[in-house]
Amino acid sequence: MPTHRRAALVTLATAVLALGVPALAAPAEAASSDVYVSPTGDDHADGGARHPVRTLQRARDLARARAGDLASDLTVHLAPGTYRQSGPLALDARDSGTNGHRVIWQGTGTTVVSGGRKVVGWRQVPGRSGLWSAPAPQGLTDTRQLYVDGVRAQRARGEVPVRLTQTATGYTASSDAIARWKHPSDAEFVYTSGEALWNVERNGLGQWTEPRCRIASAEGTTITMAQPCWDNSNKRVEFPDIPGRTVGMVGPGHLTNDGKASYVENAYELLDQPGEWYLDRSAHRVYYLPRPGENLARADVEAAAAEQLVDGRGTADAPVHDIAFRGIRFSYATWLTPNGPEGFSEIQAGYTVTGGRGWATQGLCQYVEGGTCPFASWTKMPGNLAFTHARRIEFADDVFAHLGASGLELGAGTEDASVRGSIFTDISGNGLEIGGVDGQAPASGVQVTDNHLYALPREYHGGVAILNGYTRNDTIAHNQIDHVGYSAISMGWGGWPDKIGDPATPNPSHGNTVRDNLISDYMQMLDDGGGIYTQGLTGTSLADGEKVTGNVVHDQWGLGKSVYTDNGCTYETVEGNVLYHASYANVASRHTDYRDGLGNNDPTLVKDNWWEEGTADGDNKGLVTTGNRIMASPSDVPPEILAGAGLEPAYRSLLDRRIGARSVPEAPSRVGTSTAGPDALYVTFNPTFADGGSPVRSYTARAYDSTGRQAGQQTVAATDFRRTALVRIGGLPAAGGPFTVTVTANNDVGGSAPSLASLPLSPTTATVLPGAPTSPKLRTASMAATLAWTPPTATGDAKVVGYRVTVSDGRAPVDVTGRDVLVTQPSAKGMFRVLAGLKAATTYTVTVAAVTAAGTGPAATVTATTRP
Repeated sequence: MPTHRRAALVTLATAVLALGVPALAAPAEAASSDVYVSPTGDDHADGGARHPVRTLQRARDLARARAGDLASDLTVHLAPGTYRQSGPLALDARDSGTNGHRVIWQGTGTTVVSGGRKVVGWRQVPGRSGLWSAPAPQGLTDTRQLYVDGVRAQRARGEVPVRLTQTATGYTASSDAIARWKHPSDAEFVYTSGEALWNVERNGLGQWTEPRCRIASAEGTTITMAQPCWDNSNKRVEFPDIPGRTVGMVGPGHLTNDGKASYVENAYELLDQPGEWYLDRSAHRVYYLPRPGENLARADVEAAAAEQLVDGRGTADAPVHDIAFRGIRFSYATWLTPNGPEGFSEIQAGYTVTGGRGWATQGLCQYVEGGTCPFASWTKMPGNLAFTHARRIEFADDVFAHLGASGLELGAGTEDASVRGSIFTDISGNGLEIGGVDGQAPASGVQVTDNHLYALPREYHGGVAILNGYTRNDTIAHNQIDHVGYSAISMGWGGWPDKIGDPATPNPSHGNTVRDNLISDYMQMLDDGGGIYTQGLTGTSLADGEKVTGNVVHDQWGLGKSVYTDNGCTYETVEGNVLYHASYANVASRHTDYRDGLGNNDPTLVKDNWWEEGTADGDNKGLVTTGNRIMASPSDVPPEILAGAGLEPAYRSLLDRRIGARSVPEAPSRVGTSTAGPDALYVTFNPTFADGGSPVRSYTARAYDSTGRQAGQQTVAATDFRRTALVRIGGLPAAGGPFTVTVTANNDVGGSAPSLASLPLSPTTATVLPGAPTSPKLRTASMAATLAWTPPTATGDAKVVGYRVTVSDGRAPVDVTGRDVLVTQPSAKGMFRVLAGLKAATTYTVTVAAVTAAGTGPAATVTATTRP
């Protein structure tokens, strides 16, 4: 569960009334056309209150027969319990409401629509301490997800056990270790990406992606990778006259770092940590290493089997319409495409390159011969619940959890749909997808309000909480989004051509609004994103362009911006937001408007925000900044502005709803080290954003010598790590290096599995001081100022771990630490800090100096006068 909570609660009666979750109506009160369903019902029954049917499909057929000429809403009453689906509940125009009335699928809050298969018959595996196995459930041929008491288990994973040298079709390995595995073709290489930091390898297809490709075969030392995933990840066509620039204009043309995999997943031989599992498809058996406290004799173990739970498929001429889903939990669906030859060759936000020659033609339109159009129309991750050509579809008080693709997809041709009062969590990819980018009918009039989205994505870490493509007049308002791996809200598409001086792809978007959302603890795993990220044309003018207003966005972890106006983002208004604790910018990314030859910037209005950036008012060729206020802390902001963001009072009880059993946290990721002296290492990592339902209290870093023996450890409180982003392990033996480090996250339940290990590093004595920071600026208000600077060009013989700021009014020096100190350095991005408590119309001199293991370097100095 998230660590940020609302203090205000409402009574149960008020919440039930607001969320519209009545108990099953008494038979005497029910409309005669209503249908009743129970897990213990009988599909030969008439579906009346006293004779319910058993399956959703039979209930649909009865409702379909009764919905042709409604005089009132028709309710399908779903009794408490689990409704297991081997395939989706398929709906079309015949299942729609009529005469202005709806067909309402009404659950009780404990109604579960499940695509899972229960795994039973567990026995200990002889000769493998702690390992258990059970026969795979009837009908389960493959899956990517297993859950124990509602807690996601981790597919067996570990370090690649061999050195890999990339070839045209895969790799040459340093030994035949992988070829000797039981089923090497089950294994999947994962290529993690992130901002280059310390000695962390930067693999993948851009720091916002995490592609995956399966092994096709391993014979001796020859590893052949599955096609077309391998070519789609390594042969993306590039402009012949622009070195390194792909025609897709998003990320590199091939896996970086010589195609080295960051880790390998899904092999029996990797089962070595509690909470890991493996499905042996040929033997039809499931293997699992229980976590402490789990009892497989009593546990509810669910293997996700169905790939869709609801499929609402209308057409432009016969849309599916006027249907509501209320009080239902949708769980235990999978997505099997990444297990196959397509793999997961990611572009951005869960979109992938697919097809035999996807690398050469898909979405490349006019830029290559045979390119498919429109530009950037790559393959979207599907939703486990999906609607196309749907009108007036409603989801209210629902839960989307334990899902293996995107949670809910409101696709092409969706109009006037609403999603409110619902929870999205523990989803492998995107939480909610709206519209598309493939030239089909845009979504329009979609209302996404008062939902809680958190602890996602759990598998495809480049996914986002809410993905909005080419849409019109959508509203995303009063949602709380926290603890997510990448961007929280992603809007628009197709702006990348400005990288080569072309205008953004024309699209039908206009009139979209993102307002009054509360976003925190975002970009916990990947980089180059934002709390609210937008690219491409958003309208035809500032009047009908996208409005980003009244949002509170804070506590970014990775490299990015609070509100990120990326390539081609045109006609966006960013007004009245509260934006703080970002790395190098609160708002905007200046881009040239290539629709004419005037050299102006994409028209953007940044107005009346509370922020830390401190940029002065002005008009930079169409990028207008005006009326923004420097804030030193949230206490500077009027309380009513803060209170107006996030869930409205009637919905704040969503924050207290527990999904799944309490468990240990997910392991941290991307562990990197740097020298901290002759016998010490600094350790940094990405904290877990899935805390197991109990807040993370601390992290423990453990160093291991070259023989694998533990050489030192250090525990840091989660609150301290949040402030410093560092753990220091001292007292390491001088002759024991190089050392690798793993990190565990600890909550009230226990400790996570160890993270994957850092690269090996030996501590060294640091003696060369860093240079002075560059380009210092002091952006002043009357009683505060923003100090901005960029990292030193020379860091000496150690990494920058902090900055020391002095102010001429005699206050104690300010030590600047945190993740932004670490991620802005290798990218040479600027950073900033607010200095509070200043006097109006007063001249101040401020210095800033970099700190490394060698000490504090020379300072850069800047002088400015505060405003009257």
